[in-house]
Amino acid sequence: MGRLRNLEPMQILGLLGALFFLTAPYALPLVVPGFWVNITAEIMIWALFAASVNLLFGYTGLLSFGQALYFGMGAYGVALSIEFFHFSFWPAALTGIAVATLSAFVTGIFAARLTWHYFAIITVVFSLIFFFFAVGWKDVTGGDDGMPFTMPPVLKVGGLELSLLDLTFQYYFILAVVGACFGMMHLLLKSPLGYAFIAVRENTARAGLVGYNAYMVRLLSFVFSGFFAGVSGVLFALFSRYASAHFLFWTVSGEGVVWAVVGGAGTLFGPVLGTAFLIVIREELSAYWEHYLLVVGVIVILFVTYAPQGIMGLLRKAIARYARPAAGDGRGARP
Repeated sequence: MGRLRNLEPMQILGLLGALFFLTAPYALPLVVPGFWVNITAEIMIWALFAASVNLLFGYTGLLSFGQALYFGMGAYGVALSIEFFHFSFWPAALTGIAVATLSAFVTGIFAARLTWHYFAIITVVFSLIFFFFAVGWKDVTGGDDGMPFTMPPVLKVGGLELSLLDLTFQYYFILAVVGACFGMMHLLLKSPLGYAFIAVRENTARAGLVGYNAYMVRLLSFVFSGFFAGVSGVLFALFSRYASAHFLFWTVSGEGVVWAVVGGAGTLFGPVLGTAFLIVIREELSAYWEHYLLVVGVIVILFVTYAPQGIMGLLRKAIARYARPAAGDGRGARP
């Protein structure tokens, strides 16, 4: 109990969030319909995708509308590896991640030379090129109809077989992978390279004066962002047993940008909050009104206009307002 008292309010909220995700498969069915467990798993996947957008936009200052390319490449990489080359689970998953990361490296060579709206435009162009390619090569990709595939077991040793067809195992597998990716992202952002991202975002000229190669910093940010987007694409393909050309379309990238901005760009867990908030609203409103996206659009406009720091910014302001009186009466003061 003493250690809990020493925690910051944001750390306590983080622990509560971790507790929620760890217990969701057992706790959620007690209070809501069971399908919310799958929606929670989907939220984790999309939160990782939004975090990949945030790595570029929030930390490096590059607004990308082409993240769908690496998401889709990851999805198609794992689907084609299983369906056409008959790879087992882990080689297929690693192939999807490798294809997405390589795609990010190749496109980043060109895109990282640009900034501002030029960068956003070229990322959209690359995404659209591969989208139309996937739509046109329907015999292989399935086009808009998509390409379902058979799920191989994750692990098979003797009589023991672990498979994502077991929904509880699937949930915790997704949680483990997404948690590991956020852990990697945290270490990356606390490393010298992470501080280089921020330096380039704040002032490219000054970053160059202290020895940073702005182009290489942007390229590395681009590649890491593509890696995390590729992991989310692989997870979503495994989650849905399906890959589609729609995964490559720029609107998927736009959703990632919206989730990151609403949650709080430039914060590690802001994209999680934004993704969860908007997906829950989407699921609830879609059951009652077919034009629910109008409401979602209004919410996004209100956040951009009146709370540009997102949900995370609102939480920090609320905590600061709560803590200020406590510090004034001596009970909340730190030694």
